[in-house]
Amino acid sequence: MLTEKAGSRPPWVGLAAAVWVQVAAGCAYNFPLYSHSLKSVLGYTQQQLTMLGVANDIGENFGMVPGVLCNRFPPWLVLLIGAASCFVGFGVVWLAVSQTVIGLPYWVLWIALCIATNSSAWLGTGVLVTNMRNFPLSRGTVAGILKGYMGLSAAVYTALYTGVLHNSSTKLLLFLTLGLPAILLAMMYFVRPCTPSLEDDSSEHGHFVFTQISGVLLGLYLLTITVLDDVLSLNDAVMYTLFGVMVLLLLAPLAIPLRMTLFPSSKRRTSAAGPSSSSDHTNEGDLDKSEPLIAASSSTTNVESFLEPDDASDVDMLLAEGEGAVKKKRRPKRGEDFRFREAVVKADFWLLFMVYFLGVGSGVTVLNNLAQIGIAVGVDDTTILLCLFSFCNFIGRLGGGAVSEHFVRSRMLPRPIWMTCTQIIMVIAYLLFASALNGTLYASTALLGICYGVQFSVMVPTASELFGLKHFGLIYNFMLLGNPLGALLFSGILAGYVYDAEAAKQHPGFMDNSTTSCLGPSCFRLTFLVLAGVCSLGTLLSIILTVRIRPVYQMLYAGGSFRLPRSSLH
Repeated sequence: MLTEKAGSRPPWVGLAAAVWVQVAAGCAYNFPLYSHSLKSVLGYTQQQLTMLGVANDIGENFGMVPGVLCNRFPPWLVLLIGAASCFVGFGVVWLAVSQTVIGLPYWVLWIALCIATNSSAWLGTGVLVTNMRNFPLSRGTVAGILKGYMGLSAAVYTALYTGVLHNSSTKLLLFLTLGLPAILLAMMYFVRPCTPSLEDDSSEHGHFVFTQISGVLLGLYLLTITVLDDVLSLNDAVMYTLFGVMVLLLLAPLAIPLRMTLFPSSKRRTSAAGPSSSSDHTNEGDLDKSEPLIAASSSTTNVESFLEPDDASDVDMLLAEGEGAVKKKRRPKRGEDFRFREAVVKADFWLLFMVYFLGVGSGVTVLNNLAQIGIAVGVDDTTILLCLFSFCNFIGRLGGGAVSEHFVRSRMLPRPIWMTCTQIIMVIAYLLFASALNGTLYASTALLGICYGVQFSVMVPTASELFGLKHFGLIYNFMLLGNPLGALLFSGILAGYVYDAEAAKQHPGFMDNSTTSCLGPSCFRLTFLVLAGVCSLGTLLSIILTVRIRPVYQMLYAGGSFRLPRSSLH
């Protein structure tokens, strides 16, 4: 377990720093920006390129090791390992694309991409687990914000790539090698366990709304400047100025801790200057509420202060177990803290995994091939497609967290119902892609981006609500394996093979497919039809999961707010 003592300061400084870390963690979304250079400079076929995309996704989502170590290492050390992975992995890719080193074997590039994008797993785990523990009563909102900024990172990198780096893949890879580790070294001090609030606070809700609004404004701003640069070809001075405004918008969440420092709330001042003659029981309860969520509680008063009066029998059982009167260990129930080996044998665990795998696995196939999809249908500048997908991905992640949080508190509606709705929309989007009707490319990309984002922001709090926060890092990262598994099956094997086969039909005289491009809707039509069938299956499974876990949400949110489970106390 963590030995670092939780700080007494509010956790908003860590959340503001986590925004920057999550943008850095989105480095795996940059693959479409430099994939064309891998193909042209190194002479790879489309199938070889899509397998590099699979390496990109495997590295990004293989977080089992950071998932285990996040309970043993302080967050700053987890982020430091992520920064080192970024430096080493992207450094090798830069050496190859810049031709500083010539003749690097394909397998070296494959491993280097795995290492480079594995930094995302370390960075994402470090900030997500820490901040969800710092805000245990607002899991959906926090997950939506952090996952949203990670989804928006592709638009941030696109603005950097087109406006500052002049569409240079080599310069982008050099920034990922040196610039990102520098940013992470500056941010890692501020991401740390802090005192969680165990009471609903209206001011906290306002702070979350401010963070969400600032994120939406940033997303709209990035989309606008990307389109303007494409239409008007803005000069360097203007682009540098616009990029500076983007940096200021990224700093917006820092306004919350600054305001809390300069203008502390009256509630906090009263609490700090309260009468010293309060009863011992009250003081003891207050101290208990300031304990970190992950700390163990050995005091009888501490246990009872978290529980409702109707849990008296459970308190007695806990006391009996503590005194050795009861030897048999009770298995956790849904909503309590599960160990990984206890969660992995549950049907709900595998249903959630399959729903997530089918949703994001199909979506990442489009993301990895977005540049080639655009070229196939005659789009000149595919960076606009990536920026649009990134913005809509952000909206989906942010909106999925906020909307699911609202309905789970007001209607006790299980979060996976939103995975059901979005997978139905994804079926429609894939059919639009397959039809290749004029004017539908941007609309279908936007729809897919929103739905893809919702899958992330709903899966994260759902996993924590079903299986607890104590071992959440490992459980969450196992769920993330659905992304690279989908990339391998649907992108690396299916999409890459279909694309190269169609390219061979169009260019029968060419022996080397690395020099040919497939043009027309047939390049990906079969792939899109298969993905539509995949999401149809995902829709069915998510309905089953929603029905199964509805009693859990009725228990956890019976009073209109999250009720901390007993097992979080140990």
